[in-house]
Amino acid sequence: MLLFIYTLFVKFYYLINPSVYQADGSEGLVYDALTAWLEGIVGKSPLFFTAATVMLQFLQALLLTRIINNHRLFPKDTYLPAMSYLLFTSLLESWNVFSPAVLVNTIMLWIFSGITDLYMRSSARDVAFNLGFAMGICGLFYFPALLFVALLFVSLLIMRSFRLAEWIIGLLGLICPFYLLGTWLFLTNRWDAIENLPRIGFHLPMITNYKVWGAFVVSLLFFVTGWLMLQRTFNKMLIQGRKIWSAMAVYVLVAIFIPFFSATFTPGYWVLAILPLSLFAGNVFWTITNNTFANAVHLLVLAYVIIMQYFSH
Repeated sequence: MLLFIYTLFVKFYYLINPSVYQADGSEGLVYDALTAWLEGIVGKSPLFFTAATVMLQFLQALLLTRIINNHRLFPKDTYLPAMSYLLFTSLLESWNVFSPAVLVNTIMLWIFSGITDLYMRSSARDVAFNLGFAMGICGLFYFPALLFVALLFVSLLIMRSFRLAEWIIGLLGLICPFYLLGTWLFLTNRWDAIENLPRIGFHLPMITNYKVWGAFVVSLLFFVTGWLMLQRTFNKMLIQGRKIWSAMAVYVLVAIFIPFFSATFTPGYWVLAILPLSLFAGNVFWTITNNTFANAVHLLVLAYVIIMQYFSH
């Protein structure tokens, strides 16, 4: 309940200044179909799409907390990563717009959960296929998300000894959603829709918006600080815990680079990196032993969020 109240507080500005869904040309076919279906029901209602985004992020925070606590990534059960996720996604307005990235983050929680199970499995072929399949679904919502296949392969290297069969099965899982989509388009005589499938490009844009730079720098600062603070207890962790944290660091780095491969660069897609980054931000608040200082750091970030929302243009 307190987390829900916190969500309403940090997201209130976006609820009273709602935006319609994002459409910049990088969307996948399934995302286009979903937004068209929702638009047929509620029209282009900014409040509906923004409220749906806020609720999705709240549910993502709860699911993230469950995964973290189940695998004991922190010494005790905590909601700090969930709080961090809600706080850091509030840094930038485009991170609170209904977009493919918000939907992909929901699927990535399934992938995160699957990665944490890799270490304990004697055979991970089914998990590798499920992870690849989930990443394929992500690609149907946001095509450059297919680059998360790098996370799949690196996670397999980190969590397990090399087994070529698991890598191949993971690739088959990645291809499977596109095979099913192509079959459906062929059987329904809609094969021309394949031409609308976005392409992966590469862009190095000149970012001039100070709000984008502010959100990126603050987030990156907490990621680096959280990783450095983690080193204090890293060697004392169980092997599985160390491997999961390492995989999450790779997750952040891959997610940071994915938006550069969109058809059109949009800073809103950096919200993909905020999901794993919230673990490291939560670790910053967890590791600070002085509660007064920890609260001061939180209030400083919260004040920055409020200023960027209400007192800047």
